[in-house]
Amino acid sequence: MAHTLDIIDKLFNDLNALQPIKSEDKNRLDKKFRLEFNYNSNHMEGNTLTYGETELLLMFDDTLGNHQLREYEEIKAHDLAYHIIEDLAKDTERPLTEQIIKNLNEIILVRPYWKDAITPDGHNTRRQIKVGSYKEYPNSVRLQNGEMFEYASPTETPAKMQELIEWYREEESVLHPITLASMLHYKFVCIHPFDDGNGRIARLLMNYVLLKNNFPPVVIKSADKNNYLRALHIADLGDYEALITYVAENAIWSLELSIKAAKGESLEETGDFVKEIELLKRKASSQKTPKSPLVIYETFNQIKNKLWRSVNGILQHFDDLFNEAKSIYKLNGWNENFETRTVSTFNIPFTKEVSDKPKALKIFGYDIYSEDIEKLEFVNIMYGLRGSIKPENLSLKLEVNFNLYDYLFKIKLNDKSIFESRKIYKEIFLDNEISEINVVTQKHILEFLKEKMN
Repeated sequence: MAHTLDIIDKLFNDLNALQPIKSEDKNRLDKKFRLEFNYNSNHMEGNTLTYGETELLLMFDDTLGNHQLREYEEIKAHDLAYHIIEDLAKDTERPLTEQIIKNLNEIILVRPYWKDAITPDGHNTRRQIKVGSYKEYPNSVRLQNGEMFEYASPTETPAKMQELIEWYREEESVLHPITLASMLHYKFVCIHPFDDGNGRIARLLMNYVLLKNNFPPVVIKSADKNNYLRALHIADLGDYEALITYVAENAIWSLELSIKAAKGESLEETGDFVKEIELLKRKASSQKTPKSPLVIYETFNQIKNKLWRSVNGILQHFDDLFNEAKSIYKLNGWNENFETRTVSTFNIPFTKEVSDKPKALKIFGYDIYSEDIEKLEFVNIMYGLRGSIKPENLSLKLEVNFNLYDYLFKIKLNDKSIFESRKIYKEIFLDNEISEINVVTQKHILEFLKEKMN
């Protein structure tokens, strides 16, 4: 860790030697950090806006896309919070307080809302998430190994937060900024003082410390979430070096990027080209197209060949856990078309071939000119879970509801919706979208299996 901090200090000195940076280069750098931080910090917590959609929203206030209104609001609110910590960091006379942290939580959560929760005795419930105030209920989590990780209790939280502020003020002028930022992040997460938004607030506070010490912000990439969580879990065991080193390594990226900007060099990275292409694709597919038989047919083929093929393929990993499976396909709730198969071969053909000739416009053998298409369903039911106390089945369904200018699709596990989104017609499925849906589906299937096989 000491060696990594030495590298940090050298890069920090190199950057300072290049000051002042030209205004146009600073604007390029600020835009880069703003987009990267807002996208990654929110994406890590489940926000489904892509990098391109985040750029459209923040740079052009363009809300084209097919996401819940709250997701757009979260990005805008998080961006406001980011600007606030930038201003706070510049104000050397204003100390960090609990009220500032509460205000940040109120900003990023936008307004109170209801969220699914689990009671201490394991029952499902719904709870109102309040904004800007400390939690009223325990928010401990169950780890992958089944153990419960206990955050501070609601009654402990006010005192713990007061202790955190006192600790920060005592160590502010003692610890290296990277160490101080890392430990403030960790100590805050251990308290988990709010009902929601704790991860985002922790990363905002971490960057408040860095910005106050004239360091560039650190961006924890959502694609590197596993390593980030692993560093936090190691810290839970009392070994803080892994977390500090992890933050330091990400700070090196930020410092090197800042040095490039100060030298007037390009800030593009390997993945930026892909991001730009994604943005162009979004723009190209943003025009509204009304529903028609041909549009339905094209939408069906995209869903079948890209989305359902990918999601359905997840089930092959669980073949050996079930006795048999059945595939069902429905159009407007018409008669079920299915075939029973052994799970050893998971290549499921459609019961009725879809014509290759667009003129026929048939789906599952039905001529879709004969009736207005409103609903499409793909279902796989796996029977007889081995190792469960009683016979258990697993049903995975992709349900599509067609509207005038868009369609709503839902992934359901045993009739419980685990993912849903809305798309306009002719909008393509991007690979990262499919990956996100697969991750959510895999997670819920594993949770179901672990629960039933305990």
